[in-house]
Parts: sequence; structure tokens; C-alpha cells
Amino acid sequence: MFRQHPTLRYIAARAGWYALTFLVAVTINFWLPRLGEANPVDSLMARVSGSMDAQAAREREEAYLREFGLVQTDDTGKILRADDGTPLRTSILTQFIRYLRMSLQGDFGLSIVQHPRPVSDIILTALPWTLALQIPALVLGWFIGNGLGALAAYRRGVLDTVFYPVALLVSAIPSFCFGILLVYVFGVQLEWLPTLGGYDEALNPGFNAAFLSSAATYYILPFLSVFLLVVGGQAIGMRSMCIYELGTDYVRYAKLMGVRESTIVRYMFRNAMLPQLTGLALTLGGMVGGALIAEMVFSYPGLGLSVLTAIQSLDYPVITGCTLLVTTCVLVANFTVDILIGFLDPRIRAAREGEA
Repeated sequence: MFRQHPTLRYIAARAGWYALTFLVAVTINFWLPRLGEANPVDSLMARVSGSMDAQAAREREEAYLREFGLVQTDDTGKILRADDGTPLRTSILTQFIRYLRMSLQGDFGLSIVQHPRPVSDIILTALPWTLALQIPALVLGWFIGNGLGALAAYRRGVLDTVFYPVALLVSAIPSFCFGILLVYVFGVQLEWLPTLGGYDEALNPGFNAAFLSSAATYYILPFLSVFLLVVGGQAIGMRSMCIYELGTDYVRYAKLMGVRESTIVRYMFRNAMLPQLTGLALTLGGMVGGALIAEMVFSYPGLGLSVLTAIQSLDYPVITGCTLLVTTCVLVANFTVDILIGFLDPRIRAAREGEA
């Protein structure tokens, strides 16, 4: 069936590559936190063993080793021991297989710092804040940036003279520097907006007017730090593509034939949009990373702050859980854009039909 249908063959081929990429990303995600010498069980024991005697501390340590899958157990859950009585450690391959099985089930284990809180609970608490920040900023920034870029290229004049240098300057600033600049100007110097957190700490989260008003005020600076960077980058790319399209033969011919200006702009915008879709697929990971950095700068209670806190405290389960979620979202978004380009770009459709 795949051989007879070029579209299905194209989707299957792209899905295969993304599945391979996901497997590589999952493997790196498992190994990277384990390159250090720190042991999560040692971190837990340092926090809880102060008031325990030797026997109780040993039993608690073995319970943690069993809980994190670091020792071998029998069918009843009893720890297997060597001849000298020490627990038999689980091989790294067995840990990796267990990690894959649990990840596919959506189980990322328990947090070390917030033990025994599940990592999935931490993610579900932080994820709405990240989605509320990233989705509006990325989507609105992409559409507005492309619209302004096309307008600047087509109208030129004062709009292009003023807008292009500003967009170039904004897009060239690293995301963390831009966030710090916003904090300094609007939070420190002007004192217009709060700079840290997601809402007033004196309020309890809930769907009430006081909390929503506070959250909206704290939302402004993190949103701008992501939105303006996306607008600047997309506007520069769209302006360049539209200037190229204005010099093509079909635009010149359409103008000579007296085609309406709105029709010319529509076709020009559609052709210039295709490379921008490709650019969106290629830069989506960077955009997501920039948004997470913005959360760190503003201490916004999303995944970025959760990852930063986990890294600082060596909370490996939270690190792997958050990074795996971000990796999955980026791959799914890139796959969706890749398939969308395959349907919108007539050159790709023609190539698929020619191979059929």
C-alpha cells in the first residue's frame, strides 16, 4: 500500500526518521545526567539519616535503592545480595530498559528533592504555565512577524527603513540578555511591572479575579521577552523572501498584465511563506529553549524553572522527565510542520508523484 501511494510513503519515511531521532534523544536523555559522580540515593540519605541509627539508615538506603531500581530484586521484591551481603547492583542496561518502559507509560519516577512526589505531578503543575507563555508568544510572534516582514518588503519607504534595523537588533540579542534588559528597564528603573514569579505570593492560585489579575501582570514581561524575539527573527526572514519574490518574473509579468495589487501580494506572500514554514520547523527547538530560558530569568513557575531547580539540586528524575517532554513536543511539532510543508509545497508533491 505504501509503495502505491506516494503521500503515505512520504509520511511513513518522515515518521521513521523522527522515530529514530526520538530514540537517540531518549538515549542521550538517559545517559547525560548519569555522567556525573553524584548518587541520588546519597543525596536523599544526607537529608534524612541525621537522626537514624546505623540499622535504620541501612534499611532506608536499601529501600531507596529498590525504589529507584538501582538494585536487583526477586519476584517478591526482596533485594538480592552477594556473598558478602552487599546488595547486587542493577546493570546500566537494565536501568535503561526500565527507564524506557516507564517513560512510555508516562511514569518518570519520583523526585529526589521533593521525595516522594512523582515527577509527573511536578510536570503537570508546571506545564500549564509554560504552555500559557509559549503558545501565544510563538504563534502570535510568527504570524505578526511574517506579516510585518512582508509589509516592510512590499511598501518599503519609512516603514522598512525604521522597522528592519529594529527587528535586526532585537533578533540579535540573546534571549537571556533580552529578558534581563526588560527586567532592568521596566522592573528596576521604571518600576512598572513585577519581575520575578508568576503571581503575588500572598495569593492562593485559583480562578478568581484577584489571582487572574495578578497572574496577568506577572505575565507581561516573560511574554514580551519571547514574543519580541520571535517577531524580529520571523520579520527579517520574511522580508528577505518577499524582496526575492518581488524580483521574480511572475510578479513582473502580473504587474504588466494589470493584475490587481491584492492578488499579487497574496501569491507573493504564499510563495514566500513556504521557506518560513521550513525555518519554523528548523528553529522551533531554539524558540522553545529561549522560552524556557525566559522562565528561568523571570523565575516563572513553568518547566524552565523546574529544570533549573532540578539541575541545581541534582534531581535527575525531574531533569530527565522535563527534557524528555520538551524533546517529544519539539519532535512532534517539527514532524507536523514537515508534513504540512509536504502538502503545501507543489514542488514536493510533484517530486513524490514522479517517484511513484
